[in-house]
Amino acid sequence: METNFCARETNEYLLSEAEKFLRTCHRELGTDPGGSELRIAQALERIRSDGRLDLAYEELEHGARMAWRNANRCIGRLFWNRMTVFDARECVTEEQVYEALLRHLAYATNGGEIRPAITVFGPASPSGEEPVRIWNHQLLRYAGYETAEGIVGDPASVAFTRVCLDLGWRGAGTPFDLLPLVIQTAGGAPRWFPLPASAVLEVPLRHPELDLFGSFPAKWYAVPVISDMALEIGGVRYPAAPFNGWYMGTEIGARNLSDDRRYNLLPMIADRMGLDRSRASTLWKDRALVELNVAVLHSFRAAGVTIVDHHTAAQQFKSFVRNEEKEGRNATGRWSWLIPPLSPATTDIFHTSYDDATVMPGFVYQDRPYS
Repeated sequence: METNFCARETNEYLLSEAEKFLRTCHRELGTDPGGSELRIAQALERIRSDGRLDLAYEELEHGARMAWRNANRCIGRLFWNRMTVFDARECVTEEQVYEALLRHLAYATNGGEIRPAITVFGPASPSGEEPVRIWNHQLLRYAGYETAEGIVGDPASVAFTRVCLDLGWRGAGTPFDLLPLVIQTAGGAPRWFPLPASAVLEVPLRHPELDLFGSFPAKWYAVPVISDMALEIGGVRYPAAPFNGWYMGTEIGARNLSDDRRYNLLPMIADRMGLDRSRASTLWKDRALVELNVAVLHSFRAAGVTIVDHHTAAQQFKSFVRNEEKEGRNATGRWSWLIPPLSPATTDIFHTSYDDATVMPGFVYQDRPYS
């Protein structure tokens, strides 16, 4: 009885979310009312009969774009309706998933002119089985090795690097070794696949005037592809749906390379700048931080790789909010994530409040498949 109750409760949720999404989707797409009502009726009947919602491509496409539009933590949502959506729901083997991921990287990278994209793999079944799961946090990320002298590489990647090593992968042991792709299908054992050099664009970092890095081989990859979040559309969860925009400079310069729990480069840069680190009041961190961010923006632009500074991104977000208001929608947001980590008070976002309500479709966190 309890199982039947849970199944009935799940079906009621799916019916409610599916109808809500389909009505919104077809209204926004301008579908003929008669055709949309027929489509909704057929979809709800399928849910009642076997608990499944099979989205047409245009519904999947618009739903994925809506999920970006509803991403409260993202400052770059002005371009939500320009995201290319790849339908990979028919991929069932690790090799098929791998090829789809390489296609995504090639399309998104585009020689440096980054294009927003998402690849959607199959949905979880009504009972929760996941046809595809990508173990990487991002498709591109650097390894973190535990050594007797401390961590070499990215400390945020230590646990996942250990998983990759256990699976048989071996890196070169440098601070910037790209991790392999780890793919799991149908609940089977995970497998790792190499990232061909041709699939990855990296940007060597240099400052236009100062020698900030010396012999340290500072660089970063061009495309941030989040790959461990689930996409939910109409009550259906897609556990593998890697997506990307392009970088805001502070993500690299004020977080990835600066956080003391990441690469922690500020002390080294301050020393190379000859700054006084004997006390916090010299503002050595602030001065080093600004120049590191200058280096990131300069390097990406010199390499012809799309990047946005945080002031421009904040202006773009203001345009997004204005566009949403024109469409009669409330632009939700999480203030603590929207403010940039460098000079936030110089942006309009810092002086504005936002409703942090959860709106679906959306991207949702899920437990990682390894410890």
